[in-house]
Amino acid sequence: MRIITLNDLSKAIVNRLGVDKKEARRIAGFVLDLFGYEDRVIDNVLDLEDRQLFYILEEEGMLTSGREETTLYNGREWLTHYWQLNRNAILRYAKNGSKKGREVILTKRQTKNIATGDIYSTLSKDVWTARNIDRKKPICYFFNN
Repeated sequence: MRIITLNDLSKAIVNRLGVDKKEARRIAGFVLDLFGYEDRVIDNVLDLEDRQLFYILEEEGMLTSGREETTLYNGREWLTHYWQLNRNAILRYAKNGSKKGREVILTKRQTKNIATGDIYSTLSKDVWTARNIDRKKPICYFFNN
């Protein structure tokens, strides 16, 4: 498994977020400092602004999030939320150089649908499946003492 370097993550951030190289290198350095030599980092170490950055990187596919449930010795459940680097996506974004601000070319049919108010028919199927949310899982957890 290849290690994600500062250059890899910087290039991926430049290519996906469209920020300048200096800012991308600062962001990449910050993110990699949080991860250290580990594959994942626990959400508790992040403050609000850091978490916002992680959400942006997750939306771009460079980070993934997950959670683990653990049963404590007294029988209570403990939920741990964590973030993980998506190595394959980062390496692909660093190599390909595909900018996020892609140009959209519409057909005559699509422009007619927009004019008539049917904008959703112009979206491709991959837009609808880009973010698969499991509606059956609860959004927040409450633990009894």
